[in-house]
Amino acid sequence: MAEKAYITPKVFKWARESARISEESAAAKVKVSVEKLKEWEEGTNQPTINQAQKLAKAYKRPFAIFFFPDIPRDFQPLQDFRKTGSKLLSTSSIFIIREIQQKQSWISEMNQENNENEISFVGKFSLNDNPEKVAEDILNVLKITPGKYENDNPIKEWITKAESKGIFISRTSFIHSRLKLDSEEIQGFAIADPYAPFVFINSDDWNAPQLFTLVHELAHIWIAETGISNDVEPRLLKDKNYHTVELFCNEVAASTLIPENYISTLDGKTFDDSKAIFKASRILGVSSFAFLVRALNLGIISFSKYNDLKKEADKDFSAFLKRQQEKKAKQKEKDNNGGPSYYLLQLNRNSRLFTQTVLDAYNGGAIEPSYASNLLNVRINKFQKLEAQLYK
Repeated sequence: MAEKAYITPKVFKWARESARISEESAAAKVKVSVEKLKEWEEGTNQPTINQAQKLAKAYKRPFAIFFFPDIPRDFQPLQDFRKTGSKLLSTSSIFIIREIQQKQSWISEMNQENNENEISFVGKFSLNDNPEKVAEDILNVLKITPGKYENDNPIKEWITKAESKGIFISRTSFIHSRLKLDSEEIQGFAIADPYAPFVFINSDDWNAPQLFTLVHELAHIWIAETGISNDVEPRLLKDKNYHTVELFCNEVAASTLIPENYISTLDGKTFDDSKAIFKASRILGVSSFAFLVRALNLGIISFSKYNDLKKEADKDFSAFLKRQQEKKAKQKEKDNNGGPSYYLLQLNRNSRLFTQTVLDAYNGGAIEPSYASNLLNVRINKFQKLEAQLYK
């Protein structure tokens, strides 16, 4: 007879509920009835060790936590800056937030123990400041000039330069193959810690909105507002459904990526048609929509001109999305035949800076191998290949 796991019922139930997993889904993972699962959570029966281990894995909790005498102190929920009526955070969102919180907590504690200085730009500004000034400071600190990127993929340059200043950037669209992140639910979040600021970007979108989200989250760091975002995009009007912090950070992002001194000096022919708009916006790494909204808000084009160009741009965008979907389909086919490196995906998910920091700590004997493996989501015997990917 299989050995029973004498778990603490209320901890067992809390682990499931905090993962936003239904009774039906949890029961299905171990092939038992909902009634049987309820017995385990009420303490009238016990799962086997194997069943409890499977559920620990599904809930992304250490197996040992089920035996704690009481519910442990968990990471605090991040402030929700998403607009009114947004989807409830699902299991995948909860898991990625918890994962980043674990990484961020570890690196912050290590930096403090090593007497590292606080990062000066975290909380340098507030909502009372001019968004243009915040944008100017972000560009100065990161030494970035919009419109003069080193390649045709600006987000890579932004991530590289942000991490060079101690900001950890994680980017992924999945927890595992069966648990995807929904961009309508969460586009990004920021943890504005002065010792280890961390930004997460949902990569389930094309590069232009990802870049806007990244800079939006950097604005959260600059005003020390930790929280979750969605519907990140430039806005025409102050919408009461949007949090004040989100409106401010959107304005900072628009001012950063599309500076007034850049857009106001463009040739008048730039606003002749949507094709010219697309070309100009691509140089900046933003969408045609973001470009048009910025031009309208700065008074460079009229509202009627904006409407005409937007109608054209919407048609172009639909065609663009179709091309993107075809490209994704081809990429998916390629992925099935090998696809992008597993190690590259993990680097993006962990952040290159974080990966390097953990590997340095592991190689220096400052961190246990099992904990390093847990932080990086990579087996210890694969560390060498992961490290090799860092230098490609």
